Amino acid sequence: MNARATFTRMSESTQQDWAAIVPEAMAFGKGLPDRVLAHLKLLDGDYGGFPIDRYSHCLQTATRALRDGRDEEYVVCALLHDIGDTLGCFNHPDVAAAILKPFVSDANLWMIQNHGIFQGYNFFHHIGLDRNMRDMFKGHEHYARTEEFIELYDSPAFDPKAETLPISEFAPMVRRLMAQPRNSIYKAPLSNTSAAVNA
Repeated sequence: MNARATFTRMSESTQQDWAAIVPEAMAFGKGLPDRVLAHLKLLDGDYGGFPIDRYSHCLQTATRALRDGRDEEYVVCALLHDIGDTLGCFNHPDVAAAILKPFVSDANLWMIQNHGIFQGYNFFHHIGLDRNMRDMFKGHEHYARTEEFIELYDSPAFDPKAETLPISEFAPMVRRLMAQPRNSIYKAPLSNTSAAVNA
């Protein structure tokens, strides 16, 4: 069994405690891509009334982006854009954005964070909502990018006959993207502490 910290309050933790915790956190972090992929798989078979299940929709969205020559980060965003459907029934874009935030550009983060409102242009008027809700973002630097994401990839990805690549095509991309965060409150402290622990 690995060493464990001994404090009962975080305020009482010591550098020795953190010397035990940090390596565990680093190892756990390496398993993130597989946990994300496993969570995405929960959408398999979940139709929710749609023409294809939510998992196939995610795969198809990513397939369209990949075939269109988008870079890996964009393709992974397309793959994971609806991963929040299971735990965020009322705010699924926020869940996807939270997962992707440490690893993606501001442009892609904003696109995923707001894709639900932009997709709403295609159906909000059928359920008593304002289809032009996206207009609140008119003039935003990532408006056109998000509008394009919906038009080219998200909106048409409900076709049972369309090409839908398997997850094996995208899993290596997820692993590469999530191998190292670019934005995290823990990034600098963990790397510094890790260096100290390994010295």
